[in-house]
Amino acid sequence: DYLMDTLEILRATHEISNDAFLEAGSIQGGLSLILNLLSQGISEAEANSQLLRLKERAKSLNGTYPELDTKIESRR
Repeated sequence: DYLMDTLEILRATHEISNDAFLEAGSIQGGLSLILNLLSQGISEAEANSQLLRLKERAKSLNGTYPELDTKIESRR
């Protein structure tokens, strides 16, 4: 998984803090959870609700670690 591998590299090379790693990992985990719930047949409304919560967490993460996205994308 690109995102998790990249986050691990950034943490190991001290380009991001452990806190940034953990918070970003929770976003990645949330996406996996939503995919699993969709495969189990949850309603579209519930999926959208989960996605909106995850989006708010991502906005918060971006506010706390504004350089994180650039660092992740630079590894592509």
